[in-house]
Amino acid sequence: MTDSPQAPAPRRSPGDRYKWTALTNTTAAVFMSALDGSIVLIALPAIFRGVHLDPLAPGNIAYLLWMIMGYRLVQAVLVVTVGRLGDMYGRVRIYNSGFAVFTFASILLSFDPFDGGHGAMWLIAWRVVQAVGGSMLTANSAAILTDAFPKEQRGFALGINQVAALAGMFIGLVAGGLLSAWDWRAVFWVNVPVGVFFTLWAYRTLRETGRRGGGRIDWWGNITFAVGLSAVLIAVTFGLQPYGGHTMGWTNPFVDVLIAGGLALLAAFVVIENRTAAPMIQLSLFRRRAFTFGNLAGLAISIGRGGMQFVLIIWLQGIWLPLHGYDYGDTPLWAGIFMLPLTAGFLAAGPVSGYLSDRLGSRGLATGGAALFGASFLGLMLLPIDFSYGVFAVLIAVNGIASGMFASPNSSAIMGSVPAELRGVASGMRATFQNSGTAVSIGVFFSLMIAGLASRLPHTLTAGLHQQGVPAQVAARVGDLPPVSSLFAAQLGVNPIRHLLEPSGALARLTPAQQQALTGREFFPNLISGPFHSGLVIVFAFGATLAFLAAIASLLRGANTPAKAPQPRGADGATTRPDRRTTA
Repeated sequence: MTDSPQAPAPRRSPGDRYKWTALTNTTAAVFMSALDGSIVLIALPAIFRGVHLDPLAPGNIAYLLWMIMGYRLVQAVLVVTVGRLGDMYGRVRIYNSGFAVFTFASILLSFDPFDGGHGAMWLIAWRVVQAVGGSMLTANSAAILTDAFPKEQRGFALGINQVAALAGMFIGLVAGGLLSAWDWRAVFWVNVPVGVFFTLWAYRTLRETGRRGGGRIDWWGNITFAVGLSAVLIAVTFGLQPYGGHTMGWTNPFVDVLIAGGLALLAAFVVIENRTAAPMIQLSLFRRRAFTFGNLAGLAISIGRGGMQFVLIIWLQGIWLPLHGYDYGDTPLWAGIFMLPLTAGFLAAGPVSGYLSDRLGSRGLATGGAALFGASFLGLMLLPIDFSYGVFAVLIAVNGIASGMFASPNSSAIMGSVPAELRGVASGMRATFQNSGTAVSIGVFFSLMIAGLASRLPHTLTAGLHQQGVPAQVAARVGDLPPVSSLFAAQLGVNPIRHLLEPSGALARLTPAQQQALTGREFFPNLISGPFHSGLVIVFAFGATLAFLAAIASLLRGANTPAKAPQPRGADGATTRPDRRTTA
């Protein structure tokens, strides 16, 4: 092959077809991965009933947390590593293997042979394997698209990919409710035919179009990063659980050790990466303003978006829907339906913003989207607990539009700021920031919400129960239960008052009118409204602050400069000549 200008011409038409094939397949992949991250969230009531777990038993809160957070934790830890492997051995090769792993794990999830705690552990374990496959997909999909599409269409392609990922997250809420109403195993069955088809299609049609960097695995970097980040995120899950006489576990010495040890390992990781000849990640990428500030902005938005999703579900399921006549058992499905304006807003804005970012640039759109995201939080903070749905729908639609305005341009700016041979690891780093933000958001927002509830809920609950004829001793015992139990009861579509009073026999000794009042749709929502609103104000104010910080970071990103490969450093810190063995 010569270097004449006519050489690329024969490949142009097939390449044009190939880029749409790559977009279709990777869009299906990130949609599936995101869908499975949220479909379990809304299907948890059916899953708990299916494996015969008491949703309010103190020990079972850990199972619930790990079913939600385990998937995100694994993705946050692995995406950089598998992105690096994609740079070394081929992004398509790692991506295709990820589809096969994801599909295989989905099959095993749907055939849980156990009950109780063992059944929950089976699901958690195979969710971890499924997350490994999902990490291989998400870490390399953006890099495959960036290789396949020319610069002037890259924002559009990445925008479609981002829209699919976040749309999967929100569509999973509705799909989980619908499928779990039939059979809880169906939330895993749905992945199997789609996964088999797209796995076979990916193996047949996708090909390597980017350069591979060669090199070797940075074992010490991988170990310190994976163990350090895992320790911090595991500490978050234990921090949400009661410890001793405290409502949360942040005073647990085990949590302190995990956080301190995790941060120490992450600090060691930075030292290792600055000294190794073939680092797991290129820390020099953080010298690029567009890359650094884009990822910081993405992290802040991810924390705010993930936390808001859980808080809105609890608000709808635990308070608003019961007050408006919906049975507790039906609230998970309807909560997903009533949040559809959020999805619609994102679906409308995501592709448009990706298209516009190719023509107008990324900074203005991403900055405006982050600012609008914060404004929607301020609007939600001003809503009363028993809100008018029309106003609520407008606010969450604005939030979805803001997310769409931000996501596509921000991803395009990040990926466009790095050299071609580092797009796999850059995509993994971007996904790590996003997945870490989602995982951390649960701990941060729930901690703020529980702190808001803890100051008022015990007294309010005790007084309300005693007022309805519950003996003072029983009312005090129920009121002293950790607020996290009430929050998760609302999320699981359980009426906690009936659940908490029946074991003591106190409910059976009350008059029929008192029983009806306590177990009806209005007693618990009205009781929790005041304390819950205090928590809402705190979490929405925090979310708005994160969004405005993201807007500032996005504004500071500057314009993308031509992406050139950074020179790797040797063990002594000196630059070495880039070659195919060390440039990755």
